[in-house]
Amino acid sequence: MQPVASTLWHRLDLPGHDACRLDRQGDSWQLDGTALFRQSDGRIAQLHYRVRCDKNWHTQWGTVRGWMGGSAIDFSVARGAHGEWKLNDVPAHDLAHCVDLDLGFTPATNLIQLRRLNLKPGEAADAPAAWLDVEDGGLTLLAQRYERRDNNSYWYQAPRFDYADLLHVTSEGFVREYPRLWMAER
Repeated sequence: MQPVASTLWHRLDLPGHDACRLDRQGDSWQLDGTALFRQSDGRIAQLHYRVRCDKNWHTQWGTVRGWMGGSAIDFSVARGAHGEWKLNDVPAHDLAHCVDLDLGFTPATNLIQLRRLNLKPGEAADAPAAWLDVEDGGLTLLAQRYERRDNNSYWYQAPRFDYADLLHVTSEGFVREYPRLWMAER
């Protein structure tokens, strides 16, 4: 593994932190991180995540392991060569058009979508993702849209969560400011 970049975020809506590193291994990319946070119901979570992408930033697989309150978390997500998704070896349906895995508890996976889309200022694109809900244990569709405003910002929309705001990013593609949710430490 060849480290490319790393970042540390703190949550804005609840107590918590997330540390993530982007590595390159040959033609593959890998995100590796750990999120520690308190849920709105008071439960504390510790989640280690890893997502592997091919050279074109298409997700190949991802894992999330750790705990949330008194419950163990252990998820394995894989995307097959023909776009089929599996969660813990069980097929997840209606996601074949998705090439990205989104882990809703961390801003790390936005980097994958931003790098894959490679938008120029003024360009916009939909980026539907396979969204892993660690609380419910499901893999479902997350409709998203990115519009690049300038070299360091994107207008982001996720209608499922009634979220729309301007994301500020680093030169590597990590979200630096995710309004109301995450902020990178300086």
